[in-house]
Amino acid sequence: MLKSIATVSVSGMLKDKLTAIAHAGFAGVEIFESDLLASPYPASDIGAMIRDLGLVCTALQPLECFEGMPAHLRERAFARAERRFEVVRELGADLLIVTSNVDPESLGHRDRIADDLRELGQRAAARGLRVGYEALAWGKYVSDHRDAWSIVQKVDHPAVGLVLDSFGTLKGGGPLQSLRSIDVAKILHVQIADAPDLPTSAEWLSRHFRCMPGQGDLAVVDFAAVVQDLGYDGAVSLEIFNDHFRSAPTEGIALDGMRSLTYLFEQLERSRRRRSLPIADARIGCQNVEFFEFCASNDEAPRLEQMLRKMGFVPTDRHRRKAVTRWRQGEINLIINCESEGFAPKFRSAHGASVCAIGLRVDDPHAALERASKLSISTYSQDVGPGEFRIPAVVGVGNSLLYFVSAAFATPMWDTEFLPVNEQADHSGVGLRWVDHFTQVMSDKEMPSWLLFYLSLFESTKVAATEVAEPAGLTLSQALQSASGRLRIVLNEPESDQTLASRFLNSYGGAGLQQIAFATDDILLTAKKMRALGMEVLAIPCNYYAHIGAEFGLDDQALQRMKEFNILYDRDATGEYFHIYTRAFAKRFFFEIVERRGYNGYGFANSAIKYGAQSQFRNQPPQA
Repeated sequence: MLKSIATVSVSGMLKDKLTAIAHAGFAGVEIFESDLLASPYPASDIGAMIRDLGLVCTALQPLECFEGMPAHLRERAFARAERRFEVVRELGADLLIVTSNVDPESLGHRDRIADDLRELGQRAAARGLRVGYEALAWGKYVSDHRDAWSIVQKVDHPAVGLVLDSFGTLKGGGPLQSLRSIDVAKILHVQIADAPDLPTSAEWLSRHFRCMPGQGDLAVVDFAAVVQDLGYDGAVSLEIFNDHFRSAPTEGIALDGMRSLTYLFEQLERSRRRRSLPIADARIGCQNVEFFEFCASNDEAPRLEQMLRKMGFVPTDRHRRKAVTRWRQGEINLIINCESEGFAPKFRSAHGASVCAIGLRVDDPHAALERASKLSISTYSQDVGPGEFRIPAVVGVGNSLLYFVSAAFATPMWDTEFLPVNEQADHSGVGLRWVDHFTQVMSDKEMPSWLLFYLSLFESTKVAATEVAEPAGLTLSQALQSASGRLRIVLNEPESDQTLASRFLNSYGGAGLQQIAFATDDILLTAKKMRALGMEVLAIPCNYYAHIGAEFGLDDQALQRMKEFNILYDRDATGEYFHIYTRAFAKRFFFEIVERRGYNGYGFANSAIKYGAQSQFRNQPPQA
């Protein structure tokens, strides 16, 4: 199948759109009429640009409000169609897409609709062109693919066929399996779009909230699999109407589109091959988080080190020739980089003391890098000195880095580049075991891209998105996790400019890591040890404990222990979740300590409590 995209899916003027689409690796482009009308170039020049860029024009769309118009408007409808035919030929295409009528004056008689489309097909055939009929989910008389297919059958003309749209099928009410009754020879074009599960009309959702496959909640893979089973092998074109995409960088959205289709096609291949021969997931399996690297100035590093000590971390190793120290506890590695040259100080100058890089343990780092390159993810190559390892890396959220480290590579890397400074150090600390998850904050225009970034790169699945209430607004949280649960990532998008997440974006200077959660087997013991070390955690209001006591039927003794140590609690069908939060370091990032007892969520039910407690410290000095 040929990978195509409609120009309406990306922002900018048509010439810029075409260039970005070609650079992203698409083979085809579907021209949306409004883009053509806004362009200063005639259609013939646009057609030449398309060919010069190595693209194929897969279709022109849409011809709207055409079929079934009353007699006094019918001639004008055909005049509009004739003009579209001229444009199709000038573009070098052969397909005009006609969408089902939404005009209040249109007539619903099926014979009349079929007659109009048959005549349109005759006129198209005389020019060597074709007509694709697409059902709009809000069409007045034709609103799903079953209606459109019955009309196309009634038309019975070789130049008239069907356009299938995943959004129209999945939101228009037509059952997916009914696609199997369609003659594949009459499917002229396939459009793909995902969408979130929002309580709004199909028309409003379609015009404002469509998104790339994988970014939403529709069964797009199932739709594409049925179309593939039918034997369709034509153009598959992204058709995305999204308010945020229209103002996002043109090249970035085009790359997202190609990334989404690449991942979609891989899922289709796995679906097809699974029936006869198992095929591995092309995405990267991640075993766990190997390290977090903090960049800090000589002034901020002592305060960060003091905070880590109060959480039970100890400095164990120092880099042989750099101002870089490794801190450990359990399986957790934290690096504090105080260098004055290189990537870390540049990142620090933009954001202050913060997490500038994350190391992920993967099976094959070079395969991970190849996967990233296939998805057009920017790679990073750092300068290395004598005896240092060159670690494969890509550019991640907020221009931070993601390093790929193998299990076989990790130990030699630490042993070779670092010298022990405290060989007798107790790594058990306060009982922190490993990294449970981390949270990154980004703007609403960025979140769909980073969701697709992680979902297409790593073996992971989405957890249902959740809106969490802060004292000053809402924040959308979207989690992804691996099957093992050892890679868990939460993406937060503020929906108000007064939320803590939004203030983080403003003070931090863009998207970045805001929270790291560490796992413990005994949160009460960990909380006691942290208190003994002088660690201050968020104070939770007493009303909260009265509430959860009644909500979950907790006994008074357990409730009193949680209240004493400011432990939050949640429970679902899978188990229980206990967690506490530190204050934020320099109002940039904070830590969470979690104990899971079979629980697979993220304690989103307590987010309002967490953010309210954080807000209490908004105007107080940062954590020492």
